[in-house]
Amino acid sequence: MHSDIQITDILSTSDWLIKNKQNIQSDIEITEISEAELKKISSLSTPNKVFAIATQPEFSYNKGEIQNELSLILDNINDPGNFGTIIRIADWFGIKNIFCSNESVDLYNPKVVQASMGAIFRVKVHYVDLEAFLPQYSQSESFNIFGTFLEGKNIYNENLSNNGFIIMGSESHGISESLKPFIDKKLYIPNYPGNIKTSESLNISTATAIICSEFRRRT
Repeated sequence: MHSDIQITDILSTSDWLIKNKQNIQSDIEITEISEAELKKISSLSTPNKVFAIATQPEFSYNKGEIQNELSLILDNINDPGNFGTIIRIADWFGIKNIFCSNESVDLYNPKVVQASMGAIFRVKVHYVDLEAFLPQYSQSESFNIFGTFLEGKNIYNENLSNNGFIIMGSESHGISESLKPFIDKKLYIPNYPGNIKTSESLNISTATAIICSEFRRRT
């Protein structure tokens, strides 16, 4: 209710309404429902006390602003739980924009919305043709495109910036071959200790959190 998303309807139990009705804008339609009705509507085994119906926003972006910010690029992300968690991570680390390939999971998949824990209302998610989008920002001395690779360089030893793109590849295939030519720096999160065999890779949302944290820590 405190975001820029336009809410048209609220359906909630009586106890939630008693606590929150004074904060609901007058143009929002309010419907009181029972616990039984709540469970019928929800796909969760333990639903919350309230549902909201809202309009899907059409996000825009300014190229000049993007060039001065740090943004995430998601290449063919398929798991809705991972996607929602990444949106939440972006929100935590002050990343305002996420650019997704057109083949990535739908932003409004219920599991994405749930995993984002409200961050979906603050982070702008754009679906673009990455092969046409990235050339607009490549070959710039003041704007780097970072990519995550198992054969990349140790992120803790590399120079990082407070602007640029961080590309995260799909859970199963990594970054697409067609996008690799646009990448200026390949980054890798090292395992510890380095001479011991560990898991083959990190979950993509976990890796995103580590990378975003290191960028913010140093810039």
